[in-house]
Amino acid sequence: MQRLGRRHRPFYRIGAVDSRVKRDGKVLENLGWYDPIAKEEDKQISLNGERIQHWLSQGAIPSETVADLLAKNDLLPEKLKAEWEGRRQRRRDLVQKRIDEKAVAEKAKADKAAADAAAAEAEKAKAEAAKAEAEAAKAAESSEG
Repeated sequence: MQRLGRRHRPFYRIGAVDSRVKRDGKVLENLGWYDPIAKEEDKQISLNGERIQHWLSQGAIPSETVADLLAKNDLLPEKLKAEWEGRRQRRRDLVQKRIDEKAVAEKAKADKAAADAAAAEAEKAKAEAAKAEAEAAKAAESSEG
């Protein structure tokens, strides 16, 4: 994919590129375009399916982003589709794992805060009890004396 367009208004060309060429180097053939900002779904992407199939049969390897676009438009061969689905599932599992870890960390933080609050409350009650006991002892001394 080649990024075109202006700032905050991306537009991408999808092309067949030799792997030995620099990133924005010469494109062997333009295979379509992708406009993520377009409101209408039919105006977001245009792919030349026949030429894409040709390049894939010649051994072309799509980038992850292009593979996502091709899979959504049902243009990936079975072997590449299986690999794509495996990568996608691993990404989902990783995201779910991170969500679960974050939830556990937040729960631990909330439990610690609750324990700290309970300990502070117990300390406060203990201090009040000691103060009341001291006052009672002082009152007993003054009544005896």
